[in-house]
Amino acid sequence: MKIVLLSGGSGKRLWPLSNESRSKQFLKVLGNADGERESMVQRVWGQISRAGLRDHAYIATSKSQVEMIHCQLGNEIEVIVEPERRDTFPAIALAATYLYSVQGVSLNETVVVMPVDPYVEESFFHKTKELDQVLNESGADLALMGVTPTYPSEKYGYIVPNIGTHAEEPYITVHSFREKPREEEAVAMIEQAALWNCGVFAFKLDFLINMLIENGYPIQYEEMTKQYGRLPKNSFDYEIVEKANHIVALPYQGEWKDLGTWNTLTEEIESSLIGKGILSGEIHNTHVINELDIPITLLNVSNVVVAASPDGILVSDKAASPMIKEVMKHSDQRPMYEERRWGRYRVLDYLKYPDGKEVLTKRICVSAGQNLSYQYHLLRDEVWTVIAGSGEMVLDGKHFLVKSGDVLVISKDSRHSLRAESEMEIIEVQTGTELIEEDIVRLAFDWNEIKQLCT
Repeated sequence: MKIVLLSGGSGKRLWPLSNESRSKQFLKVLGNADGERESMVQRVWGQISRAGLRDHAYIATSKSQVEMIHCQLGNEIEVIVEPERRDTFPAIALAATYLYSVQGVSLNETVVVMPVDPYVEESFFHKTKELDQVLNESGADLALMGVTPTYPSEKYGYIVPNIGTHAEEPYITVHSFREKPREEEAVAMIEQAALWNCGVFAFKLDFLINMLIENGYPIQYEEMTKQYGRLPKNSFDYEIVEKANHIVALPYQGEWKDLGTWNTLTEEIESSLIGKGILSGEIHNTHVINELDIPITLLNVSNVVVAASPDGILVSDKAASPMIKEVMKHSDQRPMYEERRWGRYRVLDYLKYPDGKEVLTKRICVSAGQNLSYQYHLLRDEVWTVIAGSGEMVLDGKHFLVKSGDVLVISKDSRHSLRAESEMEIIEVQTGTELIEEDIVRLAFDWNEIKQLCT
């Protein structure tokens, strides 16, 4: 059995902490057994590892999230990268071709697809192992996993079984699906043994590979990446699930939550205050998550969430917090904070002058033992001021040591990289006519390879 974890999201629902490169699954706000804070993806990956599934798991994601995944989970994680962001059907089709043509996975192998960020108990992942048996016994095209409802929720989708299905059956035959019903409809469906749809489904690899062949799509991974734009920009549910002839579902009885909004996420955050701040007076059910260096003070304010990051500040009544996705849907603000495989950076200041000249200032932290890629820029000049730490620098073929107090001028087309001996902090000032993250031409990533290229 292989597991494909879908890591997507545009970063709008938990703004301002989430953005295009740091979606909700990467926010380190959940407590772990060691008393440290971890992200949803770190929590899930730990559960998968303890369930013995780590060596069988892959993460399918967009280019913008690759470095964040490696930063939080390590470089050994198997990542399948979309050439462009489309939807769940193209992402899963790409993953299927990768398993088939690159990994050599048998066509009879069961593939389980699930979100990368469910809030569940570890037993959830042990339960997914049963999907292979369910597919074999039922002969179904698809086997879903559904959660036994604990109340008639109006926020979740439902898997509706055939009439006459009993809740104690090992698996159910699916009749239809219902999205976010009214409470009275949910009550009636629960009486018919309906399940919450948690977005987990399984299929034999040949089911999807044969579908790609029938529709004239490539089944070789390299070719699929070239023709990726041909795939319909639709969900897997629309393209596959709704058209399948025979679907069954495996009930799961245990805790499951979608922590997709501030009001649901804060239910699982143990501390009312993360970061600098003061909560004083009569305060109930209020959370402050502050990533800024300035304190936030709340007096006699209840049932609100305050979230602050370099991207902005949100103050919302908890019940209204799901509105943030709609409010921010047209925002095209660049991410002001990002985590990378080598460390992190924060945008301190950005100016655009009437003549079109732009100036961007960043505070960059490179972790000890890590290095930037060997790269150059086409549209900008940079000035680096090392304010802490020491390391090695390569610049236009020269190799030398750098330390706190050094100033480095990096012109357009200058090939450069940096490796930190101890943790380094750098103030970087960019100047140019278009200061975008895409203005990076990367030549190499491994430090030993970089040094060889420079000699």
